[in-house]
Amino acid sequence: MDKSKKITIIGAGIAGLTTAIALKQKGFQVEIYESTEKFKDVGSGINLAINAMQIFKRLGIYEDIRTNGHHTKSMNIRSQKLGYLAKASLLDFEADYNVQAVAIHRATLHKILLKHIGDTKIHLNKKLKSIIKDKDSTVLAFEDDTVRFTDIVIGADGIHSAVRKSIFRDTSLRDAKQICWRGISTIKIDSQFNNELNEIWGQGTRFGFVHINDQQVYWFGLMDKNMFYKNKPNVSSVFANYHPTVQSIIQHTPEEKIIQGEIWDLQPLEKWYKDTVCLVGDACHATTPNLGQGAVQAIESAYVLSNCLSKEQSLETTFETYQSIRIKKARHVIDTSWRIGKLAQSNNKIVCLIRDFLVKLTPSKVMKKQNAKVFELDY
Repeated sequence: MDKSKKITIIGAGIAGLTTAIALKQKGFQVEIYESTEKFKDVGSGINLAINAMQIFKRLGIYEDIRTNGHHTKSMNIRSQKLGYLAKASLLDFEADYNVQAVAIHRATLHKILLKHIGDTKIHLNKKLKSIIKDKDSTVLAFEDDTVRFTDIVIGADGIHSAVRKSIFRDTSLRDAKQICWRGISTIKIDSQFNNELNEIWGQGTRFGFVHINDQQVYWFGLMDKNMFYKNKPNVSSVFANYHPTVQSIIQHTPEEKIIQGEIWDLQPLEKWYKDTVCLVGDACHATTPNLGQGAVQAIESAYVLSNCLSKEQSLETTFETYQSIRIKKARHVIDTSWRIGKLAQSNNKIVCLIRDFLVKLTPSKVMKKQNAKVFELDY
């Protein structure tokens, strides 16, 4: 691809910034337009799995992220009283790929990515209104009545993507029928949990937690949406029957900083691009969070798209190659995450008992094989 072509990224989240870093390193002219007025130190945590850290290592920012996050050595499924249902060590994968999985505050990761985009221009408070293909360029119209011309548009503007809506009219979101709470707790919990990502499966509810540094624990809680809207309980009461560690984590989180929302994903798309416009991350493959792979898959797509833009000749071939490399794995994550969410979130007592029994019986090598399918990069 001609390096003189102007590339405009819509969205300055993890997908957009990672794309910008990768493209900048390959010598492209890049600029970013972001709808928010300013970046804030808000949000929750994120677990950067082995596959994400491989990408960041290729981009030369692995050490910066690793030293600002917290090492995750295993991913476990536990009962409400914190007994093991399943345990998946990550140590073999660390040895195979020479990277560590890391849990980190989203705001911290965002700052690191901003630092590594160099002199790439970011235009804030720019909400996209429409995209029009002109004869010689692509025209971006924003809600503040400004207009910009570019050669290539990359939509990295999330699950509610304005870029996606401007090029495809028939996409739809899927309701997972779950309420989710997220928070950062300042607490010292038992040292046995220090390097673990734990998810606790209850009946119609789930709770997960992981250290993002020595002083803070990122946590999330989920509840069946129909159960929630019957009486709208507070998060502490929802998990009152869980292990005291769970209650302590919630209670050491400022109530005003607990984020509450519904869980949705994007009905899988058949195509991720049109003409000079291409989608990346949640804009084209948003997933439920049950595998912890949403942002990670966005990071993979950002890297692959940048590679294709640097290698392929025509834009059509570039986008087609990018999609062919990424779509199978992205759909695997979406489908697997959706199924796990339905199973883990079951409100049927008998189903939950059978579920827990079968999870306990699942050989560790089966779980390792499933993780390997996600962690491996075949490009």
